[in-house]
Amino acid sequence: MHTSSTAVRDAPEAGGALFRLWEVPAGPRPGVTVVDGHVLVAGHAAVRAVLADPRTYAPDNALDAVTPIPVTALRVLTGHGFRLPPTLANNGSASHPEIRAIVGAALHPARVEEQRAWLTGTVRRRVAGIAARLRAGGAVDLYAELAADLPLRVLARMIELPAGDVGLVKEFSRAALELFWAPLDEARQVRLAGIVGHYHEVLRATAATAGGMVAELREYAAARGGRVEDLVVGALFFLLVAGQETTSQFLTLLLHRLAAEPGATGRLLSGEVSIEDVVEEGLRFEPPIVSWRRVATRDTVLGGVRVPAGASVVLWLAAAGRDRTVVGSPDAFCPGQKGARRHLAFGAGAHRCLGAQLSRMEAAVVVAECAPLLCGVRVVRAPSSPGNLSFRMPDALIVTRD
Repeated sequence: MHTSSTAVRDAPEAGGALFRLWEVPAGPRPGVTVVDGHVLVAGHAAVRAVLADPRTYAPDNALDAVTPIPVTALRVLTGHGFRLPPTLANNGSASHPEIRAIVGAALHPARVEEQRAWLTGTVRRRVAGIAARLRAGGAVDLYAELAADLPLRVLARMIELPAGDVGLVKEFSRAALELFWAPLDEARQVRLAGIVGHYHEVLRATAATAGGMVAELREYAAARGGRVEDLVVGALFFLLVAGQETTSQFLTLLLHRLAAEPGATGRLLSGEVSIEDVVEEGLRFEPPIVSWRRVATRDTVLGGVRVPAGASVVLWLAAAGRDRTVVGSPDAFCPGQKGARRHLAFGAGAHRCLGAQLSRMEAAVVVAECAPLLCGVRVVRAPSSPGNLSFRMPDALIVTRD
């Protein structure tokens, strides 16, 4: 593989930088470079062009493990009957728009809006309890006590899926994000395979009995004559991993940004900027998914870089959101600024995130209810994220009052 002759000094260095792509360097970003054997695409126009061309850049590798899974871990997954067929994010076949239509109907904006009142009441009660503890001089983890489980509970209501043991689902979803997208040693992979495999069995039981969207997916799979269980579980797997975990991560990152930058919170409370402005700027500046993958289906050239068939293409969504040709002040958190809403946090094209409207609604409710709370708080422990190609996975956001 050949790179363009122009060197880009602030491109991520080899040896692990791909697993911390949220640390977008200030100043000009690289356009297209090759890092650790992956074609890394940073510019807004180039990222959007790749997403809009699924024939040249297929989604088939979207859920492939970044760190190859060893035989020991594969045996664990096989023992649990683990299978992950193409359904949503990793599906470049003709079945994708049909499956997407079923899931999209369950997440229709009108159905999303139906959840606003319930979510507002839930968040308001939690915020009242958190405020009382802060007034008493205590410290509160906003991730654990506010953001962690809300998206899961909303999603369960929308797709008529029993929330079950919330702790178990969260353990599974975070384990899956780590197993498939993080740099790992073999011992860790084996342990994570056990967690993911066990919950895969739980999903199979749910796929056989749940109603609503799940029942529609069963009917669709049966009509196609395929393995009904595999298709339904594959769709549920992705929804429970990306459909709720990413939103809880985004809520945590956005709350941290607002707590750390009181000027932005003050502008919101004064009415200078809207809640929607804050949410969109948060998606641009702190996207929960910092990169996504495609695989080249043919030899091509991208941004002056030769890309052979079969090459892994990593779309740097976080850097695309800080493209100076799109955003006025790309390296500043400035709600309402020009170009802020042109971010690619939800992707683009045929695989654009089906849960975009749901995530926006949840963030808007949380920001509206939490903004007054964040005035005068001090961050005791900022979110810390482990190495991961695509996901932030913050672990805590502990605040107290000044």
